[in-house]
Amino acid sequence: MGREFASVGVVGLGTMGAGIVEVFARSGLSVTAVEVSDGALQRGEETLRGSIDRAVKRGKLSADDRDTLLGRVTFAVGLDALHDADLVIEAVPERLDLKQRLFAELDRVCKPEAILATNTSSLSVTEISVATGRPNQVIGMHFFNPAPIMKLVEVVRTVVTAEDVVTDIEALCARLGKVDVTINDRAGFIANALLFGYLNQAVSMVEARYASREDIDAAMKLGCGLPMGPLALMDLIGLDTAYEILDTMYRRGGRDRRHAPVPLIKQMVTAGLLGRKSGRGFYTYEKPGSPVVVPDEFTPRGDAEAGTAARTVAKVGVVGSGTMATGIIEVFARAGFEVVSVTRGAEKSAAVCETLKTSLNKGVVRGKLTEEQRDAAIGRVTWSATLEHLSDVDLVVEAVVEELSVKKALFASLDEICKPGVVLATTTSSLPVIACAVATERPADVVGLHFFNPAPVMGLVEVVRTIRTSDETVATAQAVCQALGKHAVVCADRSGFVVNALLFPYLNDAVKMVEASYSTADDIDHAMKLGCGYPMGPFELLDVVGLDVSLAIQRELYLELREPGFAPAPLLEHLVTAGYLGRKVTRGFRDYSKR
Repeated sequence: MGREFASVGVVGLGTMGAGIVEVFARSGLSVTAVEVSDGALQRGEETLRGSIDRAVKRGKLSADDRDTLLGRVTFAVGLDALHDADLVIEAVPERLDLKQRLFAELDRVCKPEAILATNTSSLSVTEISVATGRPNQVIGMHFFNPAPIMKLVEVVRTVVTAEDVVTDIEALCARLGKVDVTINDRAGFIANALLFGYLNQAVSMVEARYASREDIDAAMKLGCGLPMGPLALMDLIGLDTAYEILDTMYRRGGRDRRHAPVPLIKQMVTAGLLGRKSGRGFYTYEKPGSPVVVPDEFTPRGDAEAGTAARTVAKVGVVGSGTMATGIIEVFARAGFEVVSVTRGAEKSAAVCETLKTSLNKGVVRGKLTEEQRDAAIGRVTWSATLEHLSDVDLVVEAVVEELSVKKALFASLDEICKPGVVLATTTSSLPVIACAVATERPADVVGLHFFNPAPVMGLVEVVRTIRTSDETVATAQAVCQALGKHAVVCADRSGFVVNALLFPYLNDAVKMVEASYSTADDIDHAMKLGCGYPMGPFELLDVVGLDVSLAIQRELYLELREPGFAPAPLLEHLVTAGYLGRKVTRGFRDYSKR
């Protein structure tokens, strides 16, 4: 029989602490909410009341329920008010010395059987626990912000946490309506260890002026379906908080350079640019605490120079016969462009044509386009088995196999066939665009146009400029994307571009967690979906993308960047060698043959 938690205490009533108070009170528990001063207590009570009042306005809570909820909360200054609590959870700032002093005092004040919990997101629960005389009754309960909404709680046990304490806290999480993942005490736990390496890398892109803040955020939202871009998320978290988490994970997590805070973060913290709470971080906000972004000084984007005229593009050639090529043909044809589809023979052309018609028919059935629009799109496509039919197009987009030798040979042929001024674009997702460019006598006209699969659905295109690409070519690529209804993200020619360079190291980090037996694929997927709002967990995504594809991209990133943290996880290599490639072969990190 597990223990009953009749009353709980919460120390620290900032945004997170006030949210945790609300979670407990909503679940019928009596809560003692504690702060260090009358002023801090008043601010915490205002934060709690504001959250509850918003719930009432949205119809999520009745006025009577609000009054009942608030009636369960006792506000107090000083820890002595917690002497009868069955559980105390702290949500004070992320400083180890502060938390250790607090836990030593809680150990003195609280009754001997009380459980003491920390909401730390990165500090060592073990180091906090040894400040007490009851380390076996100390545990981590890492809620996610906003606590009343986010479903995940990371339950963090130390090597000495009693098993009955773990079991009782897991049962409490269920009572609170939360999903718990129970893990050992390790830097960053699951969610932050995966999230902050990704956020840190995104900041390094801004620091290097590789791409703009807007383009990086748009790339990850549109390319991966994330609820927020990494830089907007950094502003929401707070750059000071992010710095402390990264620094802690770097020092405690084996000094992985993925977690070494990018110098720009420390510079911004020193300058007081902390994000939303200070009114300015990577973005500028209407006022401190406001989510409303206002215009500020220009951030370098890598676009064409202002005023550069785009070339006219009316007729487009698409080379290739795979899924991507077919999707690109559909995108251009539906947007009103004349399209020449070039494949290796009449049989492949017929197959691409049939696939295109099937996709367009689905669009009609779903009400996305009319029969007239479908017929017009089909009528704009000319089918060919020879490159010579590209002699009068304005833009060529290649979508052939991802082999550099094949692409270079194709670009050399296009250089001979196409008229002067034609933009030559490669859809490569991992190979160097410059290698295609120098295979021609017109490298200034070569650009990357990395569409995402399925091309008719995904709203993002990465426009990749090499050191030889002209402003006119970039401007033309951007204009074409606009005509297609796609968001163009401009970046330099570097392995992985924006999306893959940020996404696949994150996936690789997740594999390393399973490889180290730190957690399971299921718990890691739960953590990222419920704790960070991701549409898919990393292992779900790996199985969809294909483990072989992920391994190939990760190898390219490692070969170019030579960062030890980017080395492909051995487990990933072993699974690919064994033929566990994901959904396409029914087995990856999960078995799909029985689903």
